[in-house]
Amino acid sequence: MRERPLTKDVTRPSSTFHLVLRSAAIIAFTALAILAASQNAMAQNYPARPIRVLIPFAPGGATDIIARIIEPKVSRALGQPFVVDNRAGAAGNIAVELTAQAQPDGYTLLVGNISTNSINPLLFADKMKSNALKDLTGVTLLVSIPNLILGGPTVPAKTLKEAIAYAKERPGQLNYSAPLGSYSHLDMLAFTAAAGIKMVHVPSKGAGETLPLLLRGDTHITESNVASNIGPVRAGQIKAYAVTSDKRIAELPNVPTMAEAGFPGYGSLNWNGIFVPERTPKPVIARLHAVIVAAMKELDAEGVLEKRQTPISISSSPAEFNAFVQSEAKRWEKIIRENKVKID
Repeated sequence: MRERPLTKDVTRPSSTFHLVLRSAAIIAFTALAILAASQNAMAQNYPARPIRVLIPFAPGGATDIIARIIEPKVSRALGQPFVVDNRAGAAGNIAVELTAQAQPDGYTLLVGNISTNSINPLLFADKMKSNALKDLTGVTLLVSIPNLILGGPTVPAKTLKEAIAYAKERPGQLNYSAPLGSYSHLDMLAFTAAAGIKMVHVPSKGAGETLPLLLRGDTHITESNVASNIGPVRAGQIKAYAVTSDKRIAELPNVPTMAEAGFPGYGSLNWNGIFVPERTPKPVIARLHAVIVAAMKELDAEGVLEKRQTPISISSSPAEFNAFVQSEAKRWEKIIRENKVKID
């Protein structure tokens, strides 16, 4: 009788294989436990030295002002200086790259905004070493500043409907101002398309140029933030046709929202938030979130930000803030693609 050849049962791993798997699992678990323990220890001792806070713009702008307003409260709560460092240039990208390349230890923060963290990563993707959407992670939203659709003194229209009719009668003859690739530029592209009007974009250096251009008649209908324009609107120098917030603002109760004016979903809020390098330990981010949110709530109770027309808008968690930033980027990506916006 011929013996049957011996065959190896490949359906059941050997005891040696089981042992290897168990050892690997134990090593992985131990490594994770050590990492978690070290991160918790870091968070308990955090911060042990001053924290550098990078501002992507020159002193005096909204982003800079907000950082300096919260600085004393955050420094006191953390027990370490909250050192503001203005690194302007390249549309805010210099500060973004410095933050992305810093050690992920909670000692380098960025006060970013709607442009630096949700638009620039799309427009400058081929020109930057870092990408804010991938290389930075959010801590919390700080403020969300409404914008206004404005009309200059050369435009007789008193309402948004009348302004659109006025523009339709003059295709290509009216101008709006905005920095190239900025949220106000992209907003106006989306709005004019929805309204069925043709206007000419006049590139500007920022919101500071909006009012002079309107008053001189160099531009006619444009978008700019409430904080910079509420005085001239109240004085009757320029007209406010609509506000981009979900609700009317108390300071301009007769100005309808974009939704009330017939354009729901159009127009943005100029938001600012705190970011840190990706891979910053979660316990450190949680500590920063708790302290900064507490400081913002104090400022809100004191009415400091309300006086500057910069309403507080904090995130319930870092995860919520990151989801918000990603959703903003998707919205801008659509507008950029449809209008073929490029930065040379």
